[in-house]
Amino acid sequence: MFCSEVYAESKPELFSGSRTHTSDRTMDLGLAEDHFSRPAGSFVASDIEQLKLAIEECKKLILELPEHSERQKDTVVKLIHLRLKLQELKDPEEDEPNLRILLEHRFSKEKSKSVKQTCDKCSTIIWGLIQTWYTCTGCYYRCHSKCMNLITKPCVRSKVSHQSEYELSICPEIGLDRQDYRCAECRTPISLRGVPSEARQCDYTGQYYCSTCHWNDTAIIPARVIHNWEFEPRKVCRSSLRYLALMMPRPVLRLKEINPLLFNFVEELVEIRKLRQDILLMKPYFITCKEAMEARLLLQLQDRQHFVENDDMYSLQDLIDISSGRLSCSLTEIHTTFAKHIKLDCERCQAKGFVCELCKEGDILFPFDSHTSVCHDCSAVFHRDCYYDNSTTCPRCARMTERKQDEDVLDVKEA
Repeated sequence: MFCSEVYAESKPELFSGSRTHTSDRTMDLGLAEDHFSRPAGSFVASDIEQLKLAIEECKKLILELPEHSERQKDTVVKLIHLRLKLQELKDPEEDEPNLRILLEHRFSKEKSKSVKQTCDKCSTIIWGLIQTWYTCTGCYYRCHSKCMNLITKPCVRSKVSHQSEYELSICPEIGLDRQDYRCAECRTPISLRGVPSEARQCDYTGQYYCSTCHWNDTAIIPARVIHNWEFEPRKVCRSSLRYLALMMPRPVLRLKEINPLLFNFVEELVEIRKLRQDILLMKPYFITCKEAMEARLLLQLQDRQHFVENDDMYSLQDLIDISSGRLSCSLTEIHTTFAKHIKLDCERCQAKGFVCELCKEGDILFPFDSHTSVCHDCSAVFHRDCYYDNSTTCPRCARMTERKQDEDVLDVKEA
């Protein structure tokens, strides 16, 4: 793209009247194409020098033209525009604030001049070298400085903060007629025939959008994962893309309530659930162990904090990693590290183990061992072959009950 084209695009009013004048005046003003033309993608110091030359030529022409004439007035206007453009090239950030807040967006002025981005509002390229642009620190919405006052969509992060839940119906379409044949976001007229603008459906919301609000980006749809265990990316609008990206690490999916049958068909989910249950049983050992706290073992799960809080909440990222096999590998490794500390490395944790009171044989038992059973009332641990989920009387519970009865008898006698 030529520099003059960039210039005309960023400030269209500059040349709005130039087409009505003769070509000789353009040459007189020093605004011929040769003054600004450059290879696409390049910008050199000579462009500023050419602007300075054009300004000098413009100043000379003003002095030569008849005073108060229309040509002199037009030339003065052109001189002002050239000086503004020169100032913008020298210091384009001078009058722009570093932080702007709009519709809950927190826009931060970008410093990069070389990275080429696309404006989320007008869908045109952001030329960082000659245009000021901002990025929302919350939802990463990017736009030109000139487009900021045209933004109508609130920051997606505020929606994530106040309403952390997914649309769990698969592509809940309502039809273009219910949208009044307008874009669901900017209300631009749209139709499936592409006149006046193409209607593009978002697979997440089921609604239709114009090409400015829907760039045919793709994302994994939570509803399709939960109901079909399907991970094929589908086309979504820009706002849905940002929302899904921000929601991805959030544990808001309680699978056993939304689709409990999923555990019958996806073996990896059963494996992950067992690992998570074991980690929850290991947690009490760590929070009472000085060595474990100093080693900060639980921080190995800092990216999935919910794994040390419960065993039934999942994030979309969890399900994606389960499907790919990454989560099973990493969680198995962490499980092995935790078990090694408790059973082999730490004497304090070993001392908190159990001996099977039914057979009084074998090694020290822990509640997360695969061959053990745990009493639901007193948390005593037994060999699975010895104790069958309360079908056998728990010796520890029996002792506690007997002790309680004896205490009650003593209280009666003392009374």
